[in-house]
Amino acid sequence: MRTLIVDDESNIRKILRHILEEDDFEVSEAADVAEADNLINKHYFDIAVIDIRLPDGSGIDILKTIKEMHPETAVLMITAFASTETAVTAMKSGAYDYVIKPFNLDEIRIVLRNIRENILLQKKVKDLQQYADAYQNIVGKSESMKNVFTMIDKIAPFDSHILIIGESGTGKELVAKAIHQKSRRAKKPLVAINCASLPEELLESELFGYTKGSFTGAYTSKRGLIEEANSGTLFLDEIGEMPLSLQANLLRFLEEKKIRPIGSGNEMEVDVRVISATNKPLQDLLTKGKFREDLYYRLSTFVITLPSLRERREDIPLLVDHFVKFFSKKFQRNISRIDPAFLDYIIQQELRGNVRELKNIIEREVILSENEYLRFTSHQAPPYQNNIITDIPETGMNLGEYLSGIERELMRKSLIKANGVKTKAAELLGLSFREFRYKLSKYKDSGFRIQDSEKE
Repeated sequence: MRTLIVDDESNIRKILRHILEEDDFEVSEAADVAEADNLINKHYFDIAVIDIRLPDGSGIDILKTIKEMHPETAVLMITAFASTETAVTAMKSGAYDYVIKPFNLDEIRIVLRNIRENILLQKKVKDLQQYADAYQNIVGKSESMKNVFTMIDKIAPFDSHILIIGESGTGKELVAKAIHQKSRRAKKPLVAINCASLPEELLESELFGYTKGSFTGAYTSKRGLIEEANSGTLFLDEIGEMPLSLQANLLRFLEEKKIRPIGSGNEMEVDVRVISATNKPLQDLLTKGKFREDLYYRLSTFVITLPSLRERREDIPLLVDHFVKFFSKKFQRNISRIDPAFLDYIIQQELRGNVRELKNIIEREVILSENEYLRFTSHQAPPYQNNIITDIPETGMNLGEYLSGIERELMRKSLIKANGVKTKAAELLGLSFREFRYKLSKYKDSGFRIQDSEKE
């Protein structure tokens, strides 16, 4: 990655260069606006670190220039003359964040690494778009999901029946849609029905259709969903819930490729590919005699097993970013940043509802978000107070962000205990007033709220 440092103090540039080169950044330096403009016109920068006060102008002007040319460049502003007005101007102009001189080396190291991780995430998301376009917005780059994509590509062109197995919320219907779209039947109908949503009598009439007068209330004839799907694909969700008596009719249809509507004496030929799905282990139902073995083998020429979200936690940041973009557009919200602590907390959750549960969480947080920043909303208990981990997750963790979250919560509690008096809160944490004020300014920039009145 390429980085631009703009500061008239050579010692500051030297320190920042050292920190950035620790993470293999390629660094360019400028001491004023003119030098910075020259470099910006020649090169693209992933990150720019810019002092606000420069000998020949304002760093805010450089920020605006960069954002006009390369909106995706992350810009970190630094200043020794912090004010609320300056911070608001910088953030409105597109700054990722700003820090106050003299800055703590560890603090700015964490900020820069957070920016770096965010950039890498955005690049992954951009690379992932090809998958989203081709696979019905199924998002994932984990090995388990790559295996699913490979399986979809291999079996989609053929007419073999497919059984999709996965927990609720893992995206079984999306996989069925992706298979249909990649098959020779893509221009024909994809008809879906949930076998658990209707009682036996209604499910049979929905699938096979009926003729006028075949039963009380049948005032007209109706085509069944199997006929509706002729030349296309029929998706049977929750196939394990299909009544045993109706399974025999489905098996006959699969074997003979013919159906007879209820009340009709005539059969009709149909050409339908069947994709079924279940969140129950059908093998258990076979053992209990609740599912026909011959039907199982007809339906499961190929089996696709979808991993739970707990088994592919490395995909969660990509999914969060995907849903933030989706709901930002849907609800006309401009979410430009995601709190790293929020993301870490989500990754550690069980998410038994899988992608569906995650989607609901992000929808709620986008609606409740403020200041273009996605973080935990005020109605939620802070995630850190009861979330001290006892082991490192299998997917790893970001120690800096985790500790930052704990620090933020302790500062919140100290101010509450000190009735908003900062000097007292600093004493409670064993910090100097200057150290406490610096840390507080950092968290306030990200929307940190304690109470309405705070006193020195």
